[in-house]
Amino acid sequence: MTVTDDIGRLLARHSVRELTARGRALALLDDGSAHELLGPFDHLESPWLEPQGVVPQADDGVVVMRGSIGGHRAVVAAVEQGFQGGAIGEVSGAKISETLRLAAADGSAGTPVTAVLLLETGGVRLQEANLGLAAVAEICDAVLVARTHAPVIAVIAGEVGSFGGVSIAAGLCTEVIMTREGRLGLNGPAVIEQEAGRTEFDASDRALVWAVHGGTQRHAQALADRLIVDDIDELRDAVAAAVTAGVKAVGSHRSERVDVLAARLALLDPATTPTPAQTRELWGAHYEVPEAVPTPAPVPSASPGPASRGFTWLKLLSGVDTPDAVIASVRMAVTDQAVYLAVVPDPASPYHRARHGEVGLAECLALAQTLRRIVAEDAARPQRRAIVAVVDLPSQAYGRIEETAGLHQAIATTVDAYAAARTAGHPVVTIVVGTALSGGFLTHGLQATRILALDAPGVEIHAMHKPAAARITRRTVDQLEQLGSRIAPLSYDVRTWATLGLCDALLPVADADHPTDAETATVTAALQQQIEAARTPVADLSYRLDTPGALHLRGASRHVRDELARQWAAER
Repeated sequence: MTVTDDIGRLLARHSVRELTARGRALALLDDGSAHELLGPFDHLESPWLEPQGVVPQADDGVVVMRGSIGGHRAVVAAVEQGFQGGAIGEVSGAKISETLRLAAADGSAGTPVTAVLLLETGGVRLQEANLGLAAVAEICDAVLVARTHAPVIAVIAGEVGSFGGVSIAAGLCTEVIMTREGRLGLNGPAVIEQEAGRTEFDASDRALVWAVHGGTQRHAQALADRLIVDDIDELRDAVAAAVTAGVKAVGSHRSERVDVLAARLALLDPATTPTPAQTRELWGAHYEVPEAVPTPAPVPSASPGPASRGFTWLKLLSGVDTPDAVIASVRMAVTDQAVYLAVVPDPASPYHRARHGEVGLAECLALAQTLRRIVAEDAARPQRRAIVAVVDLPSQAYGRIEETAGLHQAIATTVDAYAAARTAGHPVVTIVVGTALSGGFLTHGLQATRILALDAPGVEIHAMHKPAAARITRRTVDQLEQLGSRIAPLSYDVRTWATLGLCDALLPVADADHPTDAETATVTAALQQQIEAARTPVADLSYRLDTPGALHLRGASRHVRDELARQWAAER
């Protein structure tokens, strides 16, 4: 190619960033093959926005198109960054998860359908917080099912990037394709600065932002598989190559490689946040165990640390007075019939942003290793032990080292492990005894077959704590609470959350830090009842749309499911 030809090719490029979600989806599919499903003329809007003074959009910011890519059957779900910053709510989340489930169903029937997710999102839409959080958990679950039949490919090529819980789903995908301008992480720079201060992460430092989250860095860390220039032809070629590569062997997805996560963390010194360049040097350009990994030190015995509601209930529910320390911040109580797990505070954690019970890098690894070990140990047992997630955690860790190392991928590793335990036949039951917020709850709790919660002061389930949610939605805390009294998914009240169809039992306790013997007995009995109920296998989390609460308050999700299935069948 001559220099003149090269210049002409550069001038002819069409930027991916300049296209809408609909334009990107159309550009990826073979000419003439694209058919839009649940388009704007179907008027499937979020029912929760207009009551809050927010103008809804007829497709709720997600475009779904069926067609072919290089002659292979494919479906594209594209998030529109121009609507609510690509934030995921009830309808948009249901469109993505149900698209993946339909693709998986076709694959199971012998007709593989590749799914391409064009992700430009800031995470959960706070105006629909708890339904958005549930939708993200269901998207993650659907990715895990769909990728066994055909590739699930994540593309991050826009100005927003991919942040929040949807980035966990990206970490579960068969392949991740990024442009240099794309960004990928769990916590956005502005959120980290808001939560931890500018000394932790200066969101105005654009060089730092792209050095940590940018496509070049994620590809160099092997957290993205293909790096392309911002050109639609380059993107089309990259996606076609990923489609042709096909499904990965079981155990080879990044989210299944607990050994790699363990090796990478063993090379980090949490006391000194590594530069992005240092992580590349430490880990190499492939998601494999690096050479010369130090042998992990034995886990010392650990005291309970500060008073922790999660630790209290871990002991009460299991009947074990001295639970084991997987690590100081992850405690485990083992009985003949169940394994109980809780994330607890560790004031001495070397990860300074994970000292108050947050889910960070070390917690993800400890949970994932434990879950995989339990599944392996029980493989030959006639009845697999229950896994009980005791939840009292403030959120995920908001820190620069967590983002530099790829907290979204560490969480994906734990989510994969929880889902693997559930699909292997372990009853997985969550009981919320305190706070259950944001990515922490997505990691440890929302992949369960059954979810219980205490009806007690201090029990709070949400996508973000009140002060931060108020700042982001530009409201006061009082205004947020008033809206929550009439907008169910926005509410911080556990009784309201229990009406959304995610709660299998709400258990009254007057003082969750000091329950009476009678209350403890009642909660323990209810937990055992839900464990037995969870022994009936479920293929995925789609059953949540048929619970009594969902029949009442998730009508929009159910309508998405039914109408998308109808249109999908009509396009066969």
